[in-house]
Amino acid sequence: MIKLIEKIEGEAKLDFSFKNKKIDFVDIEFITARGIEKILEWKSPLDALVINPRVCGICGHAHLIATVQALEDCYDDLHLSNKAKIIRELTLNFELIQNHFKWFYLTMRPLLGYKQELLKATAPSQMMGKAIAIFGGQYPHTSYAIVGGVVCDVTEMDIIKLTHYIDETIKFFETNLVHADTKEFLVCDNIDKVLKKDGDLLEVIKQIRNNKFLNYGKSYDRFIAFGENSYFKKGKSLKTIYSDNISIDYVNEYKNKNSLAKNVSYKEKYYEVGPLSRAMINKIPLVKDSHRRFGDSMLSRILARVCEIPQLLNHSKELIEKLDLSEPSFIEPPKDISKLSGSGKSAVEAARGSLIHKVELENGLIKNYEIITPTQWNLGNGTKENLGVSQKAMVGLKDTKTAEIVFKTFDVCSVCTTH
Repeated sequence: MIKLIEKIEGEAKLDFSFKNKKIDFVDIEFITARGIEKILEWKSPLDALVINPRVCGICGHAHLIATVQALEDCYDDLHLSNKAKIIRELTLNFELIQNHFKWFYLTMRPLLGYKQELLKATAPSQMMGKAIAIFGGQYPHTSYAIVGGVVCDVTEMDIIKLTHYIDETIKFFETNLVHADTKEFLVCDNIDKVLKKDGDLLEVIKQIRNNKFLNYGKSYDRFIAFGENSYFKKGKSLKTIYSDNISIDYVNEYKNKNSLAKNVSYKEKYYEVGPLSRAMINKIPLVKDSHRRFGDSMLSRILARVCEIPQLLNHSKELIEKLDLSEPSFIEPPKDISKLSGSGKSAVEAARGSLIHKVELENGLIKNYEIITPTQWNLGNGTKENLGVSQKAMVGLKDTKTAEIVFKTFDVCSVCTTH
């Protein structure tokens, strides 16, 4: 049975095979491609700062930050001010937050029987878009981050506006998602306590419980994250065993004959990336309790993503307090990039998980560019003998409707995937 999955960024085609009235295998096919990596060949490195944010209309900012960090990695002695680092981290936080709201209200709640709530999705998302625009001038597809820093010069009035947007978004979360103080919610380590509250998230959790979906969507229980900043840690988690001994050098990308999306593995094994992976690596109390009881299920995946909203909002307030406006926004690179040869790589945490960029420069031009996106990790099209993460999560389910819900808990983006 072939099912075209829509209401995602792009489209995906799922070919379901059944055995004994249960899903035996799912062939995942992405059917369109954009060729961004090819477009970048022999272009100026600075062109990538304009082209790459347009890989995706949802995670364009993550692509910008990954691009500029990969280009900066080509230098041996380039320096950034703390001000520039904080501003980049803030804007990336805001993109993740608005992504999470849209995914929850426009994708997950409708799949579980609730109406699509456009206003609830757009209200906090607009505030976060405005917050990004304070630094970037616009959103999406801003190119304000450049090699050596950022081009914005923040004022005290900008900080007042920014704090207002964050406070209003926190208020929205507390009024709609979970009727509780966000700081209280973040330290909660028992999902039963949360279920005594009201709110849109609790309705979804209760619906999952009523539909007997609590243990649906389990995969390998292997998590990995490569992006690292003042909040996120890089590392891998096998069930509950954490290690930070990982390297991009062991990431393998290879073509799939049945799809335009490449498969990605780490040391020949499939790993899940995204909010659940980050929560397991960061040891978020509530998510760890959900994982202890329900494993890497759709419930844990949804809970982890919604939990990340107040985490990033509160951390952003802490970052603002550390922002020294007297520092330079930009420090001149030691060498003109138009004369540079070298290679660089970077990893940032996008909404859906680890985003990796690799670049090779030759005499100031891009010789080769490689982009590895979160959807490639989670939706790798494996074989029956070696299933990809989402394939394993769907195998064993009884119908395609439930499988689609599980599939979309990974938040599919075929546009990024077929770059």
